[in-house]
Formats: sequence, structure tokens, C-alpha cells
Amino acid sequence: MLINGLKAFMSYFISSVVFLFLFSIIYKRITPYNEFKLIHEGNTAAALSFSGALIGFVLPMASAITHSADLLDMFIWAGVALVVQVISFLVVRLIFPTLVNDISSNQVSTGMFLGVISLLTGILNAACIS
Repeated sequence: MLINGLKAFMSYFISSVVFLFLFSIIYKRITPYNEFKLIHEGNTAAALSFSGALIGFVLPMASAITHSADLLDMFIWAGVALVVQVISFLVVRLIFPTLVNDISSNQVSTGMFLGVISLLTGILNAACIS
């Protein structure tokens, strides 16, 4: 029984890490700035916005793991969470046309706002899954 539980744990955990990696790649591609480079250079705005996006993605993933009937169901909800986070970024970018320059120039307030919007989106997304 423990072995079956461990297999399920590993399946969900590895799948979640793969989805998180996939989300990071996609998110990095839709943003016109390089988060990793900016964070490495000490850009707090980029760190806050990217961290918020990651947490905003992981929250619905956790809910999907908890509430899914099986691994395929979790994959579907992970896809939904990914799309919702991408749309969230695009909407904020439309509302704040200077967002890209603000993040690149380390405007912490903008990075924090984007991170919080991503986090709030993730919380709502997670609640809707449950």
C-alpha cells in the first residue's frame, strides 16, 4: 500500500514540476524581458512579478492535485491554470502599457502589483477548481 501511495506521489509531484517548468518557459517567452537575467542583476521588480506568477500558477496546481479524479484530470486543470496566468499577464499589460519598461527599469511598485495580480488570479483559480 505504501508503494502505491509513493507511486501516486511521484507521478503527481514529477508531473507538477514538469508543468511548473513548462509554465516558466511559456511565461518567460510571453514577457518581452528576461526575468532570469533581470533577477540575476538584482532587479526586485522582476523578482516580485515572476515570483507572484509562479505562486499564482502553483496554487491552482495544488488544488488540482487535491481535487482531481486522476492524473489526466490534473493535467487538464494544470493547462487551465497556465492559460489563466498567461491571460492575466496580458490583461495587466494592456491596462498598464508601460509595464514592460517599468519591470525592466526596476519599478518595484509595478513588479509588486503584477505579482499580486498573478497571486490573486491563482487564488481565485484554485478556489474555482475545488
